[in-house]
Amino acid sequence: MALNRRSRVITDGDERAANRSMLYPVGFTAADFGKPIVGIPHGHSTMLPCNAGIQSLVDRAVEALRAAGAMPQTWGFPTASDGISMGTEGMRYSLPSREEIARCIQIGWGSHQMDGLLCIAGCDKNKPGCVMGIAACNVPAIYVDSGTIKPGSWKGQDLTIVSAFEAVGAFSAGKISREDFEGIERHACPGFGVCGAQYTANTMATAIAALGLSLLESPLMAAEDDEKLDSVAKSARALVHAIEIDLKPRDIITRKSIANAITTVMATGGSTNAVLHFLAIANAAGVKWDIEDFERVARRTPVLCDLKPSGRFVAVDFHRAGGVPQLLKILLDHDRIDGQCITITGRTLAEELENIPSQPPSDQEVIRPWSNALYDRGHLSILKGNLSTEGCVAKTSGIKQPTFTGPARVFDSEQACLKAILARRIKAGDVVVIRYEGPKGGPGMPEMLAPTAALVGQGLLDSVALITDGRFSGGSWGWLVGHVAPEAFIGGPIALVKDGDLITLNRDQRLVKLHVSAKELAARRKKWKAPKPRYKQGILAEYARHVSSASLGAIVE
Repeated sequence: MALNRRSRVITDGDERAANRSMLYPVGFTAADFGKPIVGIPHGHSTMLPCNAGIQSLVDRAVEALRAAGAMPQTWGFPTASDGISMGTEGMRYSLPSREEIARCIQIGWGSHQMDGLLCIAGCDKNKPGCVMGIAACNVPAIYVDSGTIKPGSWKGQDLTIVSAFEAVGAFSAGKISREDFEGIERHACPGFGVCGAQYTANTMATAIAALGLSLLESPLMAAEDDEKLDSVAKSARALVHAIEIDLKPRDIITRKSIANAITTVMATGGSTNAVLHFLAIANAAGVKWDIEDFERVARRTPVLCDLKPSGRFVAVDFHRAGGVPQLLKILLDHDRIDGQCITITGRTLAEELENIPSQPPSDQEVIRPWSNALYDRGHLSILKGNLSTEGCVAKTSGIKQPTFTGPARVFDSEQACLKAILARRIKAGDVVVIRYEGPKGGPGMPEMLAPTAALVGQGLLDSVALITDGRFSGGSWGWLVGHVAPEAFIGGPIALVKDGDLITLNRDQRLVKLHVSAKELAARRKKWKAPKPRYKQGILAEYARHVSSASLGAIVE
């Protein structure tokens, strides 16, 4: 293997002896200084099941990289648990963790000028944070997913983490017993791995594979299965090859490959959070991509996978049915993705899919054939109107009515809304508005899973709409509109809504409309006063000062 840039820095000249001296204690020998140094930033943590199994993947990656002739070096980045922090102050740290992970990768790489990166990640914000970080570093890099959790079970019913949140609403409505409530709570998460359906973590893992930055078959393997360990070793070998041919992330992340990734999000019914994250990834890679591009992809992409939260199956079912390669092959055959995009293997996407059958297996119902799509267009819609002039995101597949008009029920925080739901004060036909939870106002744009899951548990989500300048969990479904921009904290129109105002949501017209005259809104604006920041110092205060609009990806510059 030819000496690479980093190796030359270490080996050239006696003046580098001090640099070499500090590497002997961490396992280098004189013969190792001609090998590529590969950083392994990872999110192992004993705090959450999503990341608790990562250390074994790190160990296997180290072993495989050494066998392939590289010198692996490891370091950790911070991780936030969306599931554990949901509905608490801790949730405000979730989205900011994405930026910090990207920075940690840049600092770890930049201070040592490594030749390649193998990033291993688990929970939701780990994944885009890794891709943003390696795009900024732009040295050969591969993303490795921690793997998915297997479904839990209670009285013969398959469970995911969202089952526990929905059980809160069902129990408060008297629909389930305490025995079942506690049984679901105890059995929803049976082991290690990310939340088990097509929520944000698996949405991003799937999309990153389609983007070309991870091996196509690896994202939805169960975290505790041996094949996950084997895929890490294979990923390590692929990375060493990428270093040899000098294949960099920005060679892979292009406008066309991002379109491939978003097509996969649409076809799987993935999380609304993918909109935020791919806006940020595109920015990190220097690729032009804006919020209207998601709508362009949605219009030409059917939903082909019957996955939770709105469908029937979980990630391990998707993997067994052929997973990402099978789905991509169907999309490629129908000209919905660009097969000439390069992948981390150095081969094109079409070459990687060459031996995948054109039809999904007939003995499964997870991946639909092209002729039997669940929905004709992607499940995410970008809505605009006088309530959101910059645009907002709605998950519109599976809703029973394409239009919804109702009176506003306004809450200035998620907690105030949740109390009203659990007290049974939300009625069919209401449009629930949760504001001051945006990137700056939250700060951190927390997810509204607790309110939406409580509505599901009470049997209301088909008859109630919810609008917020915050985010939704990938586990949410129904007439939900998030990322409303401009946000309330900076005086966006959502700050001017009053109880009883009529609001219309229209999927087909891509409309979110507040039925209040421009004159009345102007009068309300004159009376509006910006609230005081929730945090005055620390990382959340800094984040609030520098974060962009959700319509730009909530990027911290």
